[in-house]
Amino acid sequence: MLQTAVRPPAGPAPRRARLLVSPGARLALLVCLLAGGAAAVVAYEPHRLLADGGWPPQLGVAGAAVLFGVAYGLCTAAFVPRPVLNLAAGALFGTQAGLAAAVGGTVLGAGIAFALGRALGRDALRPYLRGRWLAAADGQLSRHGFRSTLAIRLFPGVPFAAANYCAAISRMGYLPFLAGTGLGCVPNTAAYVVAGAQAASPTSPAFLASAGFIVVSALAGALVAWRKRHRLRAAPAS
Repeated sequence: MLQTAVRPPAGPAPRRARLLVSPGARLALLVCLLAGGAAAVVAYEPHRLLADGGWPPQLGVAGAAVLFGVAYGLCTAAFVPRPVLNLAAGALFGTQAGLAAAVGGTVLGAGIAFALGRALGRDALRPYLRGRWLAAADGQLSRHGFRSTLAIRLFPGVPFAAANYCAAISRMGYLPFLAGTGLGCVPNTAAYVVAGAQAASPTSPAFLASAGFIVVSALAGALVAWRKRHRLRAAPAS
């Protein structure tokens, strides 16, 4: 006579384990990590430490630039403003090495934020993408990942960290996101790096050109953002 095995009822330990890996718990962990990173930035001001330099002399310029790029990526993931780090990169390493360190740090920071958002926040937040505008933005990012990321990076008015975590919620792949970030961040990053490298000569053509590019791009970004906001407000009325 066959006996049917009776599965014992699940105890509190498996339930706790499922709760710890649930989407809500992972989202809470992401919020705690971001809050802790922001608090550490406010308390310790790591961007000032980067700007002051103080690298071990045995590293050389190349090694110091690599170390700066790694620290740059960690700082941007913790919401340190990129313009401050770009100026510091130019002042410390000059135009070429500073630009390489800043672009590498930008891609690293974007990758860290994207990975955190994808692993910890995506499952909990995707069910809320039901609005018409949110669904349209998600579809654009998912279907045209590289092109969308490139446009976001070229547009100076989009906050860097916000774009990273929003992209992580979409279905965009890692490679299009990182490639679009690396290519799209070059113009604006280069302007800040050149300005930092030429800060000692504020009347030089290079400094004036970079400062002019920064001002014009910021004004253009503000104008485009204002027009987009005006159109979004007028859409429901029409």
